[in-house]
Parts: sequence; structure tokens; C-alpha cells
Amino acid sequence: MKLKPSIGLIAIILVATILTGCLNYSPVKELEGIEVRDYNGERLDSVNNFRENSIKGPQYVDINNYNLEITGLVNNPRKYSYDEVLAHQAYTKVVTLYCVEGWDAKILWQGVLLKDLINGAGIKQGALTVIFHAYDGYTSSLSLDYVMNNNILLAYKMNNVTLPPERGFPFQVVAEDKWGYKWVKWVTKIELSGDPYYKGTWESGGYSINGDLNSSMFEK
Repeated sequence: MKLKPSIGLIAIILVATILTGCLNYSPVKELEGIEVRDYNGERLDSVNNFRENSIKGPQYVDINNYNLEITGLVNNPRKYSYDEVLAHQAYTKVVTLYCVEGWDAKILWQGVLLKDLINGAGIKQGALTVIFHAYDGYTSSLSLDYVMNNNILLAYKMNNVTLPPERGFPFQVVAEDKWGYKWVKWVTKIELSGDPYYKGTWESGGYSINGDLNSSMFEK
């Protein structure tokens, strides 16, 4: 005579099997998206439609040791991991980057609002300028008014794919209506400053501090 195992015994065996690893459950992994080239009737450029003109070539950031600092004239300096930045509300926007070399690229960007990150740290009186520091030592700046009065993205995706290292992974500033040298890649630190005349890498070479597309790219 065969005895049928009880429901309780079956449950115990199943739990023991899972705990001992006999059932190989793997964590769910997010698959990378496919680059989109058309969005709401607009033809987009490819993530490859860029020239490499960074000061030290493409940078490869170890995301496991990465932190984004919010510092300077803030009430509560912050350090965000990559995932903590991505936990903020995400936004998408089609914006064209215009390079001083004469080429441009229309891209669908996804990221978080710079003003959300800055507000999270609190703005001290006297702050006028937002300085962006890159992994390769490059710097540039935007006025605090420009950042706070516009929906300026700190992007982590372009055309539905995560930024490749050549395009600024983990984060790039999407400085719409500004020349491309304001679009800092590989951002590691966002610093609030009281200096309205701060000169970054290209600005120190004679390029405009404002970087407006409708103005000269050079300081007068």
C-alpha cells in the first residue's frame, strides 16, 4: 500500500529545495531598450551621430563606486548613488544639441530635472551659478536662474537606450538653447556658486560664459 504525501510534507520539501538552491531562480534583469529613431512624428538622429571632442577621450565610470555630489552653496550637501538619482521622477524631451563645430543632433532624452536635485539640497542665499564637474576634469556652468526656471534635464538615456560611455554615462546635462560645450558629460558633481563669471574649460579659452545659441559663441 502506497502512502500519499500530505500537503504539509510537500510544502516542506518545496521550501527546502528552494533554500538549498536546487531550483535556480535568478533575479529579474532589465533588458536594454532598442534605440528609437522616430518619436511623435519627428525623425531623430542616432546616438552615433556625434563627433568625439572631449578633452581626454571617452570616460568609463565604475558605477559601483559612483556618487553624484550636490555641493557648494546648499543647506544640505548630498551624495547620490546612480540608482538614487534614477529614483527621482523621470522626464523625456526631444532636444537638439548644436556643436560649435557646425553639426547638430536631435535626440530624445530621458532624465531627471536638475532643479529637483538642487531643491533636494536646499539653496543658500547668494547662489547664482551652477557648476558641473565631469569625471575627466572638464567643467562648465549655467546660471541658477536658467536651471530653476526651465525644465533642464540631467539625462541618463538617449533615444531609449542608456547613455553609452562615449555619450556621457552615467549623466549628461541637456542644456537646451545652449552651445554644445555647455552639455557636460560624465557629471560627477553639481556645485552651487556665488560667482556669476565662473569660467569653465572652454570658457577659459574665450568661449561665452552664457553659451546662448542666439548670441556669439565667443566672449566679446
